[in-house]
Amino acid sequence: MRRKLAGILATAVISAFAAPAIAETAPEPDSAPATAAHADPLGDFITSALSGGALPGSVEWKMKATMYHAGAKGIRAFDSLGCRVAAMRTVAVDPKVIPRRTVIFIKETVGLPMPNGEKHDGYWYASDIGGAIKGLKLDLFSGVGAGSMKALRGIDLSSLSVSKVGEFKGCPPQ
Repeated sequence: MRRKLAGILATAVISAFAAPAIAETAPEPDSAPATAAHADPLGDFITSALSGGALPGSVEWKMKATMYHAGAKGIRAFDSLGCRVAAMRTVAVDPKVIPRRTVIFIKETVGLPMPNGEKHDGYWYASDIGGAIKGLKLDLFSGVGAGSMKALRGIDLSSLSVSKVGEFKGCPPQ
């Protein structure tokens, strides 16, 4: 039933948004092809819906979160997968609730400042676990030093809207 609804939703979205967008952005016959890479949020949305993942913004869990940073006692530069931790991307989870290698969407983190100056898109990568992370809890990696936690202090960590949106292979993006 869920896949059928996702298929119907994807068809509706494509007919309502994608066709006009494609027509507007189609290059003129005389122009050179575009070579710059660009994000495809509509494609990501449809892929998520069709792959059985939740749609960004649809809440699967309400979770509590804590923060950790490089430089704190006991914090290593690598996560439990052996990958380098990524500021404002790596999240430690209870693997009984959210399996490692899961991409999650945390609505409240959308728009937060990233270390590179961009705005956060809400996507986090479950690549770490922690001894104190049990049940509906998360531990968000903020970056290097206690000052890196400043961006996350502006949100209510006692109740985050979390949804699973996909899986990743290898290490999460830096």
